[in-house]
Amino acid sequence: MSAPSKPESDKGNFLEKIFSIFVSMGDPDSDKKKILKTIARDLTRSRYKFLKPKGNEALPGLARFFFELYKVTAPAQMQLQNASGSGALRNFVIESYLTTEQMALTERLSEAYILEKSKTLDVKKLSELCQTELATFLAIFDGEKTKEIDASFNTLLSFTNFVNFDFYFLLRKFDSSIPERNFSYKPKFEAINAEYIADDLADFLEVFMTLDLEAEWERIFTALRNFRDSEIMQIDSWNKILPVSLDIRRSQTLDQIVRFVKKDPYWSIQPRYPNERIVEPYIQKLKAQVETLIHRVSAERRNAKIDEVAVQVFGTSIVVRMKNYTEKANVVFAKKMLGGYTQVTALNYLKAYLIDYFKKDIREIVDILLIRGKWTTGVQSQQLSDAYHALMEVSTTLLAFDDSVAEDTGIGAKLKQALAKSDRDKEQLKYLRTMLKDVNDQATALATKALVNLIQIGRQFKSLLEDQGKVGRHEQIMNWKEIENIGDVSLKEHITDAYKKIYYIVQLLQNFVKKGATDPE
Repeated sequence: MSAPSKPESDKGNFLEKIFSIFVSMGDPDSDKKKILKTIARDLTRSRYKFLKPKGNEALPGLARFFFELYKVTAPAQMQLQNASGSGALRNFVIESYLTTEQMALTERLSEAYILEKSKTLDVKKLSELCQTELATFLAIFDGEKTKEIDASFNTLLSFTNFVNFDFYFLLRKFDSSIPERNFSYKPKFEAINAEYIADDLADFLEVFMTLDLEAEWERIFTALRNFRDSEIMQIDSWNKILPVSLDIRRSQTLDQIVRFVKKDPYWSIQPRYPNERIVEPYIQKLKAQVETLIHRVSAERRNAKIDEVAVQVFGTSIVVRMKNYTEKANVVFAKKMLGGYTQVTALNYLKAYLIDYFKKDIREIVDILLIRGKWTTGVQSQQLSDAYHALMEVSTTLLAFDDSVAEDTGIGAKLKQALAKSDRDKEQLKYLRTMLKDVNDQATALATKALVNLIQIGRQFKSLLEDQGKVGRHEQIMNWKEIENIGDVSLKEHITDAYKKIYYIVQLLQNFVKKGATDPE
């Protein structure tokens, strides 16, 4: 007996089902709906009743989870609000890895210790000591130690990012009456449209997924307590929420909620893993601090020496003679972040010396020596004459130079004009820098020329004093007795006083120009 034939309608239904299978294969929308349906089923069956897929409702159970996190972390929020950018916290983490001996080494690199040592050591020995201590300290931070410290700080950063998540903002969506950080209040959480919190959950997951829930929290909390000198959070309360938090993370319940609510089954979290490097900047900063401190001590010593020598020449350390090439003019340049006039102090000293002493005392001595003195050879007298006239030329040039930077003439007028235009024309700043360099080069050249010729005169004066003191035949000037008592003061005494001032002014100028000339012996 043959099998009964199927009705035509049944055959049609069967073919439609077969056709629909082939049609649905590779259909993105269909695949997406199936995955979302699976997510909805999983969320419905989940032990964590956080979402009701039907109706797309976020349930009070989700709010209660966040409320528990908020209760535990709220005490730490205020104390760790700006911790991620705290230089003190970075230093604290690094120093927590140092032994007692190593911490003692950091003290020997502190400003207070170095300044104390500077009282008994010269700058060179102080610098050598600091460099030795610094090298010993830096050797502590090998690759493994550096990696461990950086990792610890990044774990701490993840924790602070988690603690500072705005739980309160999220919870108010479930209960608009909930007060901030008042946990005596019993919240009345209600189911809400999950779309209102989808972005909040995504933001939370960014910090939640980077948190190492299995870290050494006892050690971390101890470090934070020492850092803040108070308990930032109850470790027992924190330990109670860790298992649930870890289970929720592993279950991907929150991820699934975001995927379902956003109708994007392929959505995935982009965790913000901290990747700070704190050891290298710490080392660079320490090195810079030590070097800066050594430079400061050196500069203070130099300035003290300059003041001391200036008093020997002028009777005061404050000497102002220049009219236009001045520190007052530098105020305007400083506002434009320009170096301004760099040789003001040197030229003030030089001008004061040339006007107050050289043109009077040195001129009198040179006149006597060159006009009245009978030299054994013309070479030495010519050297003295050349140096003297070179300094007279410097004096004249110096006055003209100072006048040239006056605001109403020459280069000074050009500088003033460029300054006025610099706010709207940045090219003017380049022009200003070029002009200032030229001006300062001229100033340095004047100081250098004066220094070289002062050294020459100083050497001549010293040699003449030695010659004048010889018994018997003199080698440079033959008529010392004849010229010795010309004037109100003995020539020997006059030369001696002048030589001392030359010695000191040379010392002064050598602080401002490049080395290359030496003090008179």
